[in-house]
Amino acid sequence: MAHKFLDLAFTPQVLSAQQRYYGRSQVLPPALENDPLGPDEAAFIKSRDSFYLSSVSENGWPYIQHRGGPAGFVKVISPDEIAFADYKGNRQMLTTGNVATDDRVCLFMMDYPRRERLKLLGHAEVLDAREHPDLVARITPPELVKIIERIVRIRIVSYDWNCPKYITPRYTAAEVNELVAPLKARIAELEAQQKPR
Repeated sequence: MAHKFLDLAFTPQVLSAQQRYYGRSQVLPPALENDPLGPDEAAFIKSRDSFYLSSVSENGWPYIQHRGGPAGFVKVISPDEIAFADYKGNRQMLTTGNVATDDRVCLFMMDYPRRERLKLLGHAEVLDAREHPDLVARITPPELVKIIERIVRIRIVSYDWNCPKYITPRYTAAEVNELVAPLKARIAELEAQQKPR
């Protein structure tokens, strides 16, 4: 288990709330400075086609946004670093501006069909894509290079897996099509058998 996540998340007020509502607070094991990503985390990250990213503005308000792309658009650069291309969008620049003041971010990645979720804590850096063509080429499919404006590189501090208890399974159109393809084929076969000869 990645203990640094708990070390950062279980502040004195969180431990006090645990004590109040449950009669005890969790005892935290010693934490390393950072928890590197393991093979399971890397594989999960590489398979995602979207995630949620939170940052904090300079006036202290949290901000969450969705990021998406083809499966694997988030690249695991090393056990303690990930990166993704930031495409042309609505030009609000909220995360970019927030990270310039406070580089701490949290990523929330979901696999709805398998009811799995991974939370990542890290320090983000936003790079101008024009100034980093080698990194752009390394992390971006060639067909998307023309719409990249920035690269977001995140140094991972820690991560945490959540239990699946309240995750409602949801499926993409591609996943549904794959699941129903055998049924459609069988229906077509039965319909063909019913046609008068």
